[in-house]
Formats: sequence, C-alpha cells, structure tokens
Amino acid sequence: MIIRSAEFVTSGGKPSEYPPADLPEVAFAGRSNVGKSSLINTLVNRKKLVRTSSSPGRTRRLNFFSVNGVIRFVDLPGYGYAKVSKTERGSWGAMMETYLSRRETLAAVVLIVDARREPDSLEAEFLAWIAAQGRRRILAVTKADKLSGNERRRVLDKVAAALGEGADEVILFSSKTGLGRDLMWRALAQAAGIEDEIPKKAEDLS
Repeated sequence: MIIRSAEFVTSGGKPSEYPPADLPEVAFAGRSNVGKSSLINTLVNRKKLVRTSSSPGRTRRLNFFSVNGVIRFVDLPGYGYAKVSKTERGSWGAMMETYLSRRETLAAVVLIVDARREPDSLEAEFLAWIAAQGRRRILAVTKADKLSGNERRRVLDKVAAALGEGADEVILFSSKTGLGRDLMWRALAQAAGIEDEIPKKAEDLS
C-alpha cells in the first residue's frame, strides 16, 4: 500500500461515539505489550500515529484511524497483562464485544501474538468467538526479527497448532525490519475489498 495519508479520527467506547459506518474497518487485537501499536505504525509508515508504551493497558477505548481515506484501522484495548482493576478490565471486554459483534463495516480482525510466547486458551477462545461472529480472522506473529530462520518455521507451526489454524494463515511480522508488511497489506486489502489500492508488485509498496 502506498500511504498517502494516515490520521487519527476519534476514540469511542460505545456505538454512538464511533465514526460513520462509511468505510471498511480492520480491528487489531492482542495481549498488552504484544507490539500492536508498532505493527500499525509500520503498516502506515508512521512512527507515532499510534502511541507505543512500555506500560501495558494504555489503550482504554477504541481508537479509529483513517488510512488513505479508503480503510479504517481500529486499535482495541490490549488484554492479559494490564495492571488495572477487574472492573475496568471487564468494561473493556464489554466495549470490544459490542464493537466486534455489531459493527456492520468490520471487515476483519487481526489477532496479534508475540513470537516469544506460545498462545494459550485466552487467544484460542478469542479467535473462536470471532469466528462465531462470522468475522474474518488474520493472525500476526510479531517480533519475528528476534527469531532465527529455523525458529521462524517452528514458531509458525506452534502458533498455528495452538490456535487451530493452518501455518499458511499465520503472518510473521517485524516492525523493525518490515518483514510481513506486504503480506499483511494484501490480506487486509482482500478482506476490505480494496485490492485495487495494492500495487501488483511487492517492490512497488512503500
């Protein structure tokens, strides 16, 4: 994807606060501190479009971003390691469930896992729930630059087995090297129906 514009639109916690349902949207989900913000920033060639933090749980609402005026990215609150109350964590769950089950323009959900840890029941249950909603799923394994070539194949197989997916459905991604960016954009464009926005050759991506 040639990025012409990428901008923050709004934050919302309930449907009345969402932007108009006039563009396809892709939601990004994953445990806190999994590299979600860095992945989004890499996709849009921006360093600080989405704030990154070493403190888990900083994203507490749904953050909407417009890319090229043809697709929206939705940054969901991280889960798992955030040091917040159970009450607040529960409110995040309800907020995300409402969006993920009801938003008519949601084209796909990207579930992000860390290459250095094996997915567990939390990720598996989330993925199964997304499937039950009839939503398209895309799996991304971040921080792949920390793996050797042999380790990458092993991690792909391990993640796929843990989540009940084929290894070819898992995208290895690195925000440091750009590994997986082209593949991710092609998957997002196909899900959102904007394939014409993607150059035919990978080397044309920028």
